[in-house]
Amino acid sequence: QLQLVESGGGLVQPGGSLRLSCTASGFTLDNYAIGWFRQAPGKEREGVSCISSSDDSTYYADSVKGRFTISRDNAKNTVYLQMNSLKPEDTAVYYCAAAGVRSSWCWVLYDYWGQGTQVTVSS
Repeated sequence: QLQLVESGGGLVQPGGSLRLSCTASGFTLDNYAIGWFRQAPGKEREGVSCISSSDDSTYYADSVKGRFTISRDNAKNTVYLQMNSLKPEDTAVYYCAAAGVRSSWCWVLYDYWGQGTQVTVSS
């Protein structure tokens, strides 16, 4: 059974940091493109960041560039999203997803999704 589980969300003050984790079971993440997405109440889901399967190229939405960092730990079968300098507008449910495409590009159609983790940025 292929499964993705997100963790690390929570409540943080503006300017604070969180690290989200996306851990896979049933498959090996280093063969997949991994994306982080978020959805705030009343808004459409948006792509935040992704890391490619072929060469670990990374991509970021303009709204998070310079503040968020995506990375892999293949030994732990986990992908992380380090989020710094958080803003209230970063408040959302964050999802990770996996796509079984071999490419240096990772804004692709994703096949497997986690259940999401809530991130709330508020004072």
